[in-house]
Amino acid sequence: MKWEELMSLKRQGDTSKRLRKEQDDTRLGFEVDYDRIIFSSAFRGLQDKTQVIPLSKTDFVHTRLTHSLEVSVVGRSLGRLVGKQILEKYPYLTEIHGYHMNDFGAVVAAAALSHDIGNPPFGHSGEKAIGEYFKTGNGQRFKAALSDKEWQDFIDFEGNANGFSVLASDREGVEGGLRISYATLGAFMKYPKESLPKKPTSKICDKKYGFFQQDKAFFEDVAKEVGLIANKSVGDIGFERHPLAYLVEAADDICYTIIDFEDGINLGLIQEEFALEYLIKLVKKGIDPKKYNELTTKEDRISYLRALAIGSLIGDAVKVFMENEEAILNGNFPFSLMDKSQYKAQMEDIIQISIKNVYQSKEVIEKEVVGYQVINTLLDKFCTAYINKTNGIASNYDNLMLKLLPERFQVIKDDTMYHKLLHICHFVSLLTDGKALQLFDTINGKK
Repeated sequence: MKWEELMSLKRQGDTSKRLRKEQDDTRLGFEVDYDRIIFSSAFRGLQDKTQVIPLSKTDFVHTRLTHSLEVSVVGRSLGRLVGKQILEKYPYLTEIHGYHMNDFGAVVAAAALSHDIGNPPFGHSGEKAIGEYFKTGNGQRFKAALSDKEWQDFIDFEGNANGFSVLASDREGVEGGLRISYATLGAFMKYPKESLPKKPTSKICDKKYGFFQQDKAFFEDVAKEVGLIANKSVGDIGFERHPLAYLVEAADDICYTIIDFEDGINLGLIQEEFALEYLIKLVKKGIDPKKYNELTTKEDRISYLRALAIGSLIGDAVKVFMENEEAILNGNFPFSLMDKSQYKAQMEDIIQISIKNVYQSKEVIEKEVVGYQVINTLLDKFCTAYINKTNGIASNYDNLMLKLLPERFQVIKDDTMYHKLLHICHFVSLLTDGKALQLFDTINGKK
């Protein structure tokens, strides 16, 4: 892979080449990506989507939106630090093509900002709930009408693939979704493969899948434009990762490891002593004992340690990336960056504490149970109504249900069964936690 291709400014529908040296630095294309994402309705919806702790109104617990903003900040730092060293290593990227250090930061920041944009309500259990509706619920009735790969898209419903649809799928009058640059779309693709074959290798890029069958052609167009390396046999689609996708993943890994731990401490689910025991291992080289001892509140002490910990992990991720940059460009780095971090053991210890005390807390379990019921009900009612309508057998109840859909989802198309089902899954996935609960209560006559 070549950096000048990986950093493509092309957007869907372009008829001429966008060259970096001809860009207006006051309105750089990569920064436009960030703006388009942050002003999108899908991104705004993340403010009422669970990160870990459900529907909490406390001041310090993260939603998907605050988490995404923090991941983008860490991603920008990672991108700039790596970009600086890339340009020093390959000066022609600046001299001939006009790339700047901040370009790398802008791409990683935009991709990181959108990394959760396709996640359904109720956290990761929302993805599982959609999948299980089709795998073991009433959605099983649709299997015979779908190809194997189409069926896999549903039974392993994936927020990353859904996010790619949000960013890139056409809809009536809107070509190319948000029209994000191909460099940012490439960096967004943590799992650049289709849903089958499932986990064909132990490579990190094959862990999940990154696009639905409906988006296959455009996904391949992006991969070809930025020069990703194909790694699947004839008939299957998959690629090695865009190098900057490793930085997006690292930013996410750093944030959820440290910040979910911080949330657990601030909520009283994890004892403050654990912060000292576990975070101190990450920050012992940078901590100022005098400054730390002057902090009088738990929140301030944890914030101080968190900031130092994130700084340590950023520096280490950049080191791992640059040590393996040539292997990454050649498609020969099958790990995440943090898998090779000197702090891997410390991060795993922190995650295990969070799993035990936060992710498996009663409040989180209750949220997941409710989420399964809500999503199962919404999918069943809306899929039935939508398919009955397209088949010309809609009841009055079906018609009423369809009127509950937002305007852009009320468009009835004579599509394949796959597209009809994906249309409803896309609608449900973009609901906030609160709106999903509201619709559930309406359907069940509680409102």
